[in-house]
Amino acid sequence: MTASSTPATLVVGSGGFLGRAVRRAAAATPGADVRAASVPWDDQDAAVEALVEAIRGVRTPDAGWRVVWCAGTGVVATGAEVFEAEQQLIARVLETVEGDDAAPGTLFFASSAGAVYAGSSPAPFDEDSETAPLAPYGRAKLAAEARFRTWAASTGARLVVGRFSNLYGPGANLGKAQGLVSQLALAHLEGRPSSIYVPTETTRDYLYIDDAAAMVLDAMDAVETPDHAATSRTDGASGTAGTTVTKIFASGRSATISEVVAAVEDAFGEPLDVRHGADPSATFQGLDLRFASRVLPSVDAREFTDFGQGVRNTVDALRAARA
Repeated sequence: MTASSTPATLVVGSGGFLGRAVRRAAAATPGADVRAASVPWDDQDAAVEALVEAIRGVRTPDAGWRVVWCAGTGVVATGAEVFEAEQQLIARVLETVEGDDAAPGTLFFASSAGAVYAGSSPAPFDEDSETAPLAPYGRAKLAAEARFRTWAASTGARLVVGRFSNLYGPGANLGKAQGLVSQLALAHLEGRPSSIYVPTETTRDYLYIDDAAAMVLDAMDAVETPDHAATSRTDGASGTAGTTVTKIFASGRSATISEVVAAVEDAFGEPLDVRHGADPSATFQGLDLRFASRVLPSVDAREFTDFGQGVRNTVDALRAARA
């Protein structure tokens, strides 16, 4: 879309890994109106108030709008009680703005492919594969997807549910116990060993963060195109009010843990100190999480960042940050 035809875009979770990348990509269009929600996440009442105000700022009766919800709590090992609070926050926000008078618009919700298909088989998984979460994290993602889907049907908004494979690249949240590439690189820079709690043949699809952000914007463009029904699959009538499109966002190329370690070692030019241990959260991890999306194929028609280059970019960014 051109800047003149692109509606105002609100990014919820713009301080996070994906949200920051989406905001950066959306703002690259000259004249784009891209906004960030400043949210006090530690205070639910204040967070709800801030989110409602931000959504109402873009979701008006006068023009189309976009809300990209990239905010998320916890990781695979996080307990269920944390996600209960997150579900309550989402419900309160959506219920508050549900009855507002607003023009048609598009909502994007970032979910997790690895979490919702963790216990499914066989790989590779597509959008028709049975979801089978193993952890509260995956069950929370499915619950949130359902809440947004119900809200879209009620309000007439277009909804894209994006189930992402493993995101990697510069800018990952190093405080979260996730992101194998960044965690391996950080440990090496800090002179400490890395602990691996799953078999080294565990396989994941790795999607570079800038590729993921570009795909988010392309997916919203696609569902806003009137004639996209003829070339893409959706959960309902494509492009119509209240429609939900559920898509897996993945590179379609996978790597084992052994291959990831080798790529990080190649970026450093020296071996890593990797040790094997045990952790209860290992039971939440699927061994083979390869993906092959069949929805909105135009979004996948791109040249993805080479994995080795993406790892080198990540290592260089961490080195620069420490320097």
